Amino acid sequence: MINGFVVIDKPAGITSHDVVSRVRRILGTRKVGHTGTLDPFATGVLPVAVNEGTKAIPFLDEGIKCYEAVMQLGVATDTLDMTGTVVREADWRAVTREQIESVLRQFIGRISQIPPMYSAIKQDGQPLYKLARKGQVVERAAREIEIHSLELLSFAAPLVRFRVVCSRGTYVRTLADDMGEILGCGCALKELRRLASGPFNLSSAVTLEGLEEAVRLGTIGDLVVSPSAALSHLPDIPLNDTGLDLVRHGRSPGWDDTEAGAPVVCDGETLVRLTRNATLIAVAGCSPCGDELPRIILKRVFM
Repeated sequence: MINGFVVIDKPAGITSHDVVSRVRRILGTRKVGHTGTLDPFATGVLPVAVNEGTKAIPFLDEGIKCYEAVMQLGVATDTLDMTGTVVREADWRAVTREQIESVLRQFIGRISQIPPMYSAIKQDGQPLYKLARKGQVVERAAREIEIHSLELLSFAAPLVRFRVVCSRGTYVRTLADDMGEILGCGCALKELRRLASGPFNLSSAVTLEGLEEAVRLGTIGDLVVSPSAALSHLPDIPLNDTGLDLVRHGRSPGWDDTEAGAPVVCDGETLVRLTRNATLIAVAGCSPCGDELPRIILKRVFM
């Protein structure tokens, strides 16, 4: 049985949920979920958790994302991308490469961003996109995001290609729309391709057709990112046989039940991996306990 993550290179024109449905059919399992939703028109990295991998989703570190995008000058739409209805057009011919580079620099760092109406964010229990489809526009609270880098890749007017490395929760559609406001001519996103999401990147991604072929050839195991590898940002605490037995019975181990050379140093609760022979057994929290050794408290068992 496959346990872990498969990185799908999502094609344009289908939803992230559609990808999950396809993966379920291809792998013949119901326990499948995705992280980091991509818009239907977007392509690229979509991590899909399978079986035991679904348990790891809450502990993933997908704080950093990388995208390549193309925005079109001179147009604004209701969805902030070219799949939407045009609400404004303006002359873009006076925009120069130097102006675009200057605007890109203005967005690097911590900035405030208002989520678009066409998004899955819920307000009073209702997804914003459902309200938008009814023609409703509601006030949305601004969110703080961080743009780590923003690089102009090419400018073939009216199309601007750029690469952005950003924090989780960033809407590249909104980024393009905001840049269009400063440029004075409006912008709408034409293409969006995710190159990386936390530990998952395009170099290890496979198309849905490639996944089907791997199943047919029996090489699917080569595509699976193990839960332990997906959570490699967490400190590793190897268990001994006693610790493994305790965790199997849902009991938290002590430090004598591990093969750790020294306890994890923690000021507050620190998440860790409990492993045996490099296999993830559980995620636990290490919490300070006065003058005593930190306590290990089970969070999720993967057996």
